[in-house]
Amino acid sequence: MIHNESTVKKRTNDRKSKKEYILILVFVFALSCLLTTQVSATGLTIDFDTTGTDGLGTLELLFLFVFIALAPSLLLMVTCFTRIVIVFSFLRNAIGLNQTPPNQVIIGLALFLSLFIMKPVVMDIQEQSVEPYMRDEITQQVALERMQVPLKEFMLKQTKTDDLNLFLSLSGVEDLATEVQPESLRDLGLEIVIPAFITSELTRAFTIGFLLFLPFLIIDMIVASTLMSMGMMMLPPSMISLPFKLMLFVVADGWSLLIEMLAKSFY
Repeated sequence: MIHNESTVKKRTNDRKSKKEYILILVFVFALSCLLTTQVSATGLTIDFDTTGTDGLGTLELLFLFVFIALAPSLLLMVTCFTRIVIVFSFLRNAIGLNQTPPNQVIIGLALFLSLFIMKPVVMDIQEQSVEPYMRDEITQQVALERMQVPLKEFMLKQTKTDDLNLFLSLSGVEDLATEVQPESLRDLGLEIVIPAFITSELTRAFTIGFLLFLPFLIIDMIVASTLMSMGMMMLPPSMISLPFKLMLFVVADGWSLLIEMLAKSFY
């Protein structure tokens, strides 16, 4: 009786192991078929032409990868993004909010506001450079040269004369500019125009930040003096002044005023 029960259990276990083995084989076969299908469907052939006759050569391909890696930074440095994002950061610190609005919101708002302000420049680049190049009317080199003209005009309009003369003198140019005129300074290289433009943008952003700090600083001083006169020395003035600063900013419609001021400061 005991021998029969052990035989039945052994047969049952053998059947279970055979079923598991068959299921494993089916799963492996299906997975191999799926991987084979995906690999064959996503095949890609890249032809590296090192002779330079057709396609991109090795050196040109390397420059292309470097340009793609630096493109976001270059686009941010030649647009109005720098001034806008610095002013928003100063505003957050002036109110006393360390993480509100969060960095993602500030950067997103600065990007879309930059796109709104830079729209005329983008349209000029599209009409003068991109569309003729897409119609095969001009070469790639001519398209790049035409693309620089609207950007240079925009940056030179926002560049201070002292900042431009600083980089002109550092580059060894003897004829310094007495006045920034974009029409007469188009021949300047981007290696001079871009750092001069960024320096001017930082100066203007810090000036706007100083002006933003003044009304909120006055509120902090009033609250601090009031607490001292009432003998509340242990109560933090920043905690009491924060609601008043928020109320002042909301009642004065601060976001609309700030965005309007930033947009008009470029034109």
